[in-house]
Amino acid sequence: MAERVEVDLGGRSLIIETGKVAKQSHGAATVRSGDTIILATVVEAKQVDAEQDFFPLFVDYREKAYAAGKIPGGFFKREGRPSEKEIVSARLIDRSLRPLFPEGYFNEVQIMVMVLSSDQENDADVLGLVGASAALGISSIPFYEPIGAVRVGRINNRFIINPLFSELEESEMNLVVAGTKDYINMVEGGCQEVSEEDLLAALEFGHEKIKLTVEIQEQLLSRCGKPKREVEPPPKNPELKEAVTNLAFEKIKEANRTPDKIERENKLDELLDSVTLELLEKFPESENQIKAILQELEKQDMRKMILTEGKRVDGRDINQIRPISCEVGVLPRTHGSAIFTRGQTQSLAVATLGTKIDEQRVDDLEGESSKSYMLHYNFPPFSVGEIRPIRGPGRREIGHGALAERAIQPVVPKEEVFPYTIRIVSDILESNGSSSMATVCGGTLSLMDAGVPIKAPVAGVALGLIKDEEKVAILSDILGVEDHLGDMDFKVTGTRKGITAFQMDLKMAGIDLNLLNQALKRAKEGRLHVLDIMEQTIAKPRPQLSAYAPRIIILKVKPDKIGEIIGPGGKTIRGIIEQTGAKIDIEDDGSIFIASVDQKAGELAQELILKLTEEPEIGKEYTGKVKRVTAFGAFVEILPGQDGLVHISELDTRRVNRVEDVLNVGDEVKVKIIGIDVDGKIKLSRKACFASQRRR
Repeated sequence: MAERVEVDLGGRSLIIETGKVAKQSHGAATVRSGDTIILATVVEAKQVDAEQDFFPLFVDYREKAYAAGKIPGGFFKREGRPSEKEIVSARLIDRSLRPLFPEGYFNEVQIMVMVLSSDQENDADVLGLVGASAALGISSIPFYEPIGAVRVGRINNRFIINPLFSELEESEMNLVVAGTKDYINMVEGGCQEVSEEDLLAALEFGHEKIKLTVEIQEQLLSRCGKPKREVEPPPKNPELKEAVTNLAFEKIKEANRTPDKIERENKLDELLDSVTLELLEKFPESENQIKAILQELEKQDMRKMILTEGKRVDGRDINQIRPISCEVGVLPRTHGSAIFTRGQTQSLAVATLGTKIDEQRVDDLEGESSKSYMLHYNFPPFSVGEIRPIRGPGRREIGHGALAERAIQPVVPKEEVFPYTIRIVSDILESNGSSSMATVCGGTLSLMDAGVPIKAPVAGVALGLIKDEEKVAILSDILGVEDHLGDMDFKVTGTRKGITAFQMDLKMAGIDLNLLNQALKRAKEGRLHVLDIMEQTIAKPRPQLSAYAPRIIILKVKPDKIGEIIGPGGKTIRGIIEQTGAKIDIEDDGSIFIASVDQKAGELAQELILKLTEEPEIGKEYTGKVKRVTAFGAFVEILPGQDGLVHISELDTRRVNRVEDVLNVGDEVKVKIIGIDVDGKIKLSRKACFASQRRR
């Protein structure tokens, strides 16, 4: 039986329906806002491998081309691998839902969100998250508490809930908040250098609206929700736990106080091998249980050390940033390069400047667009001492790159000020926590090294959280192990003026606004500390572009002149490119971009184009070439494709009997325009130039 619930959000209805479609899935719901509709489905595997000790959650978010009345491009004319937008949206849903599954639940679960209709005004990602929560809620899958999600914008100091795409273009904030009725459990977005107080106010505003989306889900569950299947905790062997603890606890404490990541991991690996070897005879087939007990002991000891001693595994205090070093100009032939190292995390960032031709073309449900600023993040396996096949960027790399790109975007100059396509590549050479924040810092340094006139340097820091029933510790600049065994990963980036991007993931059910406020204050302290160090290396962009970067000249011509510049079959423009070696891009509105590493070549191309588009002007002198001679005068080409007549009476100050006595075909001659008749015919004078010379 079909059920429907509805709530008003910002003057638009949010509608959730179930029971009409996809009834063989274990839970399905459609969510609609405006004419944008998503379908979210969930399915749970019937059996779980007895040896499995992790929760395999798979989230897919796919945009159907038909949703916007489009046919996919390419040879196959069907949807292919997910786009960056689809991957980022899937990660957003995954990170919000994962903490709310019960501990010890290891069944495979697949969530699929499909965008079925797009009005090209409402973003479907937030609808997908609400739909996934609703589908899980009405199913028998053990997901005990529904979550809601909203997008928050701010225009003219007024918060807007679920802003339209057109509104986001004017908004100084684009923030997605997810959470339960009581807590926030996921935050992601970007800002135009807003203050911590403004961001906190936006989170509070968003959470109030989240409660409304949770309430209608609860109405839906009361009508058609299935009883939840009980999760049996994995069986425990108290005798085995005691034996492992007696053998390993002191050595785990020693490992947890080893500052170097590789040395610490080697100690833990050796401990696992030795304990397993010693206990396997008495406790056969217990390798996975021994490993799980050791990991739990490591987690308990690390958290206790932080909460009771205020010390971390590398010896730092909870608010201390690791040692930082910065280098710029490290690669001689790139346009801008930098190495940013923080502790055992290192990013090699390289900035490359291109032209309009290098822009990335994007074709999605919102329509075709182009990107003149890109950031790509790579995480090779050697950065963590591992081996794995290289098969292109994974979801993690796409997500980290999108966060870092969003962080720097507010300070990148507008196209009208700096008409370059900008690409930053961050290759992570070493990783032990928050390589995305190292990418933000390294990317900023590389832009300044390239001479890109960014508004201000951007830095980032990742915060962690360790929380028990009584105590709380917020950690600045977290290590990989603190992310893995802790309760929060909260990344915040910004300038000295304010925040530009943020992303929060939790491993617990949620966090209150008071703790978020404390985390934001700590993030600001850390960010300013990192900026101080970066600015000691390079405080502002270099005054000149790299010698190897193209120089771009921008011209503006009348659109009806474009045909003359291109010429028949592109012959004219190809000739200019071959003659000068410059890259030339012509827009339909008459904008012309000339790019060349050799500035003289660019200036020559500019001169040739200006000659093609120049309008004849009465009183102006030109040097032209004689194209044809007649009995009454000579026709002289003064501009490409434009000639005029020098009448025999205008050839000289003295009387001329024959034109050939003064001019012949092929001669170069200086002439002046003395008239243009109604038909556009140009009257030239050689004699008038003599008079001009005498006056000078």
